[in-house]
Amino acid sequence: MIPLVIIDDHPAILAGVQAWCAAADPPIDVVAAGPDVSAAWVEPGRSVPVVLFDLQLGGSVPAYADLRRLVDAGRQVVVYSMRDDARTVLTCLDIGAFTYLTKAEGRRHLIAAVHAAADGRPYVSPSLAGAMGINGRSDRPALAPRETDVLLEWFRCESKDMVAQRLGLSARTVASYIDRARIKYANTGRPAPTKAALVARAVQDGLIRLDEL
Repeated sequence: MIPLVIIDDHPAILAGVQAWCAAADPPIDVVAAGPDVSAAWVEPGRSVPVVLFDLQLGGSVPAYADLRRLVDAGRQVVVYSMRDDARTVLTCLDIGAFTYLTKAEGRRHLIAAVHAAADGRPYVSPSLAGAMGINGRSDRPALAPRETDVLLEWFRCESKDMVAQRLGLSARTVASYIDRARIKYANTGRPAPTKAALVARAVQDGLIRLDEL
């Protein structure tokens, strides 16, 4: 079973998501749930890697500081929010969220996103795809063709070792290409600290299409 922590301050949302998780295949075990980020620290010495996180937590201001705390602690955070504006979505990716869902997107996308987070596979929901398609920036990094090729394969694969096998490269070389791409994005003021953020940047800049993932 995939362990999951849910952080949400609406009892009805908690109950509904727990029911969805119990019926999932493979099942998702909600090991903790609560209205604030303290729920993510289940017990001393135990770390649950995947967290479903309500961005609002009862307030009118997005809880970006709490999101950053979870990301900095190494959690794969699936943001789950009523907000659907592109700026909020992309800010969450910049902070390091694994992916972004709106609460209107329902059971199918939530379960798929949690499974992907547990497996380390990128997941693009409709809300995330819409946000990634809005590119008002002109500061695109100049990625080399091989860097683009490696990124595209990495987005499709579960690991860098698999990319290395497909492209006939060493895992170290694959990691080097990915690191170079991250550095180039950071140097343009558009950091991409996670795989999901790199996917968003690449789609925004026309390097790849969603149907290529």
